[in-house]
Amino acid sequence: MTILVTGAAGFIGYHASAALLAAGEQVVGIDNLNAYYDPVLKQARLARLERHEGFRFERLDLADDAALMALVERERPDRILHLAAQAGVRYSLENPFAYARSNLLGHLAILEAARRLGDDLSHLVYASSSSVYGETARVPFAEADASETPASLYAATKRADELMSASYSSLYGIPATGLRFFTVYGPWGRPDMAYWLFADAMLSGRAIKVFNNGDMERDFTYIDDIVEPLCRILADAPARGRHAVYNIGGSSPVRLMDMIETLERALGLTAEKIMLPMQPGDVTRTFADTTKLEADYGYKATTRLEDGLPRFADWYRKWREGTV
Repeated sequence: MTILVTGAAGFIGYHASAALLAAGEQVVGIDNLNAYYDPVLKQARLARLERHEGFRFERLDLADDAALMALVERERPDRILHLAAQAGVRYSLENPFAYARSNLLGHLAILEAARRLGDDLSHLVYASSSSVYGETARVPFAEADASETPASLYAATKRADELMSASYSSLYGIPATGLRFFTVYGPWGRPDMAYWLFADAMLSGRAIKVFNNGDMERDFTYIDDIVEPLCRILADAPARGRHAVYNIGGSSPVRLMDMIETLERALGLTAEKIMLPMQPGDVTRTFADTTKLEADYGYKATTRLEDGLPRFADWYRKWREGTV
């Protein structure tokens, strides 16, 4: 059996591909290796994956639907793990068309590929985001909650992906599952995320920018607590035409200032802080209700920020030193 993983050079894509390869799966990874953040990091992740005999990589832009279809026809994957996307809330204010291309056209191309595979495809699993919930007073966020007021274009594209997937699943019998990830962190992470930006600034002797004067909460989720349930879900073979959405999060929101203090302890440094107002597109808190995930797949996150963030800090020092 072959699994097609899109965004294989990305943060979650790398870790998910590594876990699937360790389990003996054959993985075909695709990625366009764009320059949203330093492609050197993406190449380093790929180099580690390419040590496995079961991994093959092809550089491909998902919005090139003809190239994607040709690859899918050639490989005939049993499952698709679709993680490729243009990430970032703030960047969507600067470059909105990148989100239309990657997150809308790219997602549509994947749905068409799944349609072409027909009964040969046992499961399409794709990445959504906690951002779809927007700014809401209701906590924790549950999958049944209305998600009609996204706070950013990024969030709107992710909600659109869910609606498109539900439509295709119903029309063409595609078994599909969307995963709403909550603030994923850990080694080999993304340089645009707050924990990485803070660590880089602190180790470089720069002040950190703290938005909304620190009055924010995030449901930080360690990468292992993303990959384990993701793999369980991907291994499932739902009924034809079933579409479902699951939250995957730590279910334990942490104040931004507490996260900074945890990082300070991990790095042995004290951050100089520049307090700034809320940024457009941000929300004040996220909080995952994972009752549905626990009931259907028997998984609940176990890694506390106090344990996971030092693991990132240790890795990041090595990355900066070129010893990882």
